[in-house]
Amino acid sequence: MLSATTIDSALRLALDEDAPWGDITGETFIPASASATAKLSAREAGILAGIDVFARAFTLVDPRVDVDLTSADGDVFAAGDTLATVSGPARAVLQAERIALNFCQRMSGIATQTRAFVDAASSNTAGANTAGRGVRIVDTRKTTPGLRVFEKHAVVCGGGHNHRFGLSDAVMVKDNHLAVLAGENADVSAAIRSARAQLSHTTTIEVEVDRLEQIHAVLDGGADVIMLDNFTLADLRAGVELIAGRAIVEASGNVTFETVADIAATGVDVISSGALTHTVRAIDLGLDLVLDAG
Repeated sequence: MLSATTIDSALRLALDEDAPWGDITGETFIPASASATAKLSAREAGILAGIDVFARAFTLVDPRVDVDLTSADGDVFAAGDTLATVSGPARAVLQAERIALNFCQRMSGIATQTRAFVDAASSNTAGANTAGRGVRIVDTRKTTPGLRVFEKHAVVCGGGHNHRFGLSDAVMVKDNHLAVLAGENADVSAAIRSARAQLSHTTTIEVEVDRLEQIHAVLDGGADVIMLDNFTLADLRAGVELIAGRAIVEASGNVTFETVADIAATGVDVISSGALTHTVRAIDLGLDLVLDAG
C-alpha cells in the first residue's frame, strides 16, 4: 500500500510547502562544503512507523545523504534508543530534518496508540469471538486528508488491521444510507440483495445498525458484515448471540482505551475506532546533530 511513488509524492508536497524557494537559513549560514552526521533518537518509548519515509525525505533533498537504519517499522523502542543515523551535506540534512521527523513522529504515534488498543483488547481472556479467535482492532476513514495511506500503514505497524481504504473498496451502508432508503419506503433486505446482484462476487457488503431490531432484516438480506454502532455492552452481547456466526460482527462507537477490553469481551469479531488515527499524540523523536569539520 505504501509504495515508493506514494512516499515521494507526499514528501515532495511537504518539502515544497516547507521550502518553496529553498532553505534561506541553510543557504546563507551553512557553507556548501559542510557535512553533518545526525542520529534519530527516541526520547520516549513507542512503536516505530514511517522509518522509510524518514529516510527518503533526506535522499529526496540530496541523493548524497546516507541514511543507516538500525530499526524497522513495527519495532518496539525505548527512550534513548538510536533508530537511524543520517550523514551527508549539512544543508540537505538540515532542510529535510523537520519533514522527516513530522512523518515519522506522527506515524509512530499512531502505531504506538494502536498497539495499546490491541494489547488492551487481548488482555481480556474472555474476548474471544465465536470463531475462537481474538478480536481485530481496525481503523476507519477518519484520517488526515492526503495522508490516509501513511496513517493506515502505521496502524498495521502497531498490530492493528485496516478497514476499507476508501469508498471504492467495499459496500458499507451507514445510517444515512438507511435513512435515504427509509425515505423511499425501500425494503432493506431487498436493497441488500439487489446490491449483491450488481456487485462482483469478491466485494463485501457491510451494514451499520444502531438497534437490535434492525439486525433481522440485514441478516435476511445476506450482509457479510454487520456493524453494531454505539451499542451498550449488553446489546453487543445480544447482537453477537443473535447473529450467531452468520455474519462478521463489528463494534464501533465509543471505543476508547478505557472501553476496548470490555467491548472485546462481548465476543465481537472486529472493533473499529477512529481514535487510532484522529486522536493521536506524536511520539517524541529527535534528530541530534553533530557537525563534522567540513
